[in-house]
Amino acid sequence: MSLDSPIGAFADPGKHAKGLFIGGEWLPGHGIAVVNPSTASVLAEVPDATIADAMRAVDAAEAAALGWRATPARQRAEILRRWFVLMTEHAEDLAMLISLENGKALPDARGEVAYAAEFFRWYAEEAVRIPGEFRHAPSGAHHILVDHDPIGISVLITPWNFPAAMATRKIGPALAAGCTVILKPASETPLTAYAMARLGAEAGVPAGVVNVLTTTQPSPVVSAMLADPRVRKLSFTGSTGVGRTLLAEAAKTVVSCSMELGGNAPFVVFDDADLEAALEGAMIAKMRNAGEACTAANRFYVQSGIHDAFVAGLTKRMAALKIGAGTDPATQVGPMITTKAVVKIDRLVSQAVARGAHVTTGGSPLPGSGYFYPPTVIENVPHDAEIAHEEIFGPVAPIYRFETEEQAIRLANTTEYGLAAYVFSRDLSRALRVGKGIEAGMVAINRGLMSDPAAPFGGTKQSGLGREGGVTGILEFMEPKYFAVNF
Repeated sequence: MSLDSPIGAFADPGKHAKGLFIGGEWLPGHGIAVVNPSTASVLAEVPDATIADAMRAVDAAEAAALGWRATPARQRAEILRRWFVLMTEHAEDLAMLISLENGKALPDARGEVAYAAEFFRWYAEEAVRIPGEFRHAPSGAHHILVDHDPIGISVLITPWNFPAAMATRKIGPALAAGCTVILKPASETPLTAYAMARLGAEAGVPAGVVNVLTTTQPSPVVSAMLADPRVRKLSFTGSTGVGRTLLAEAAKTVVSCSMELGGNAPFVVFDDADLEAALEGAMIAKMRNAGEACTAANRFYVQSGIHDAFVAGLTKRMAALKIGAGTDPATQVGPMITTKAVVKIDRLVSQAVARGAHVTTGGSPLPGSGYFYPPTVIENVPHDAEIAHEEIFGPVAPIYRFETEEQAIRLANTTEYGLAAYVFSRDLSRALRVGKGIEAGMVAINRGLMSDPAAPFGGTKQSGLGREGGVTGILEFMEPKYFAVNF
């Protein structure tokens, strides 16, 4: 990665990144060390925003709001389209930056950049298709006219596991709708957000429309923004626990909320499934981003007739994966984000083994620098083990045996979460029937990847509120306005 590129300068070891991005200006500072999880070494340093900085960001977003709202939809679309083009042109630099600060293997990072950029292209197209409505009232007394207004200044909070895609999935529809935004990326992976802000400015995003700040004090900083009556939207991706806290905070000022929260995805394999297709799907659903994904397969329910063959096949594939630094082109599985993540994964695996589960590959943290945990398969996992009910967020595949379709649906639903699910069966009728029975916002049938910018992403139960992506995503950043009209 060239340090002379618009992206490379953000990962110059030992130097500060440009700074907070507020009102189109870079405000220098320091205070947050960005660590490369592959080596446990400091990669760069970024500013630690205060409440005062957050208020400056709200001021900047307000100053730009009326102008951006009045910008023709076609012009907003063309800016988003240019941003898509710039991300594509700098895809390799962005991928390397993601691998450096997140640790994910380069193939995963390249896939994320392509996926992330696509949200800008999709919402460039949706910006000019914002719906409206005109019809007669059933009573005949008047006409009903429905328009959609931008909801207003939006605070966007994104996690570390997809530092590019989680940002574009929120920025794209917000800008397409005519909103100005304040993005608070995770402090573990801020460099990607700042780099994309630089590309956004190059694409023509006006000053103040997109503001980016990092902080080690997310609770008071975000609370201060939500308490400001100018802020009208919160879009959050992260844990259910933090989401509940933010919902309570937003309720104080009745701020509209979109919440993409935790997951505990079941992966159901029936006896009549294509074994190779199920194994291929399992590797994608489990090992994308080394399992650090809310949609990752967390519980593998495999029918008795195919169970042993599935365990053997998955064990072989998982054991063959090459572990290493995310930036090594040969790496297939990079490190976890922090040593704390490794400790949690190891605790869940150890507890399952203590309750009678059997590890067929992996199962222990790896020595040396960096935060590495090997691809792991566990069979004979008790259904009441903690690993069955807690999001693993790592490269561990616990496998459970089931007998009947009804049992599979019941087990799949034994969780407070309802984000994603996977079903494999050659009988499409059965697969759709089971998918319908599983309480989840998204179901993949005979495939291990479901995310698509053109589809609504989101969950049920404790997995969140609202949807991102698709034709519905832009409506999360709009308010319908009804006119009763006589003429």
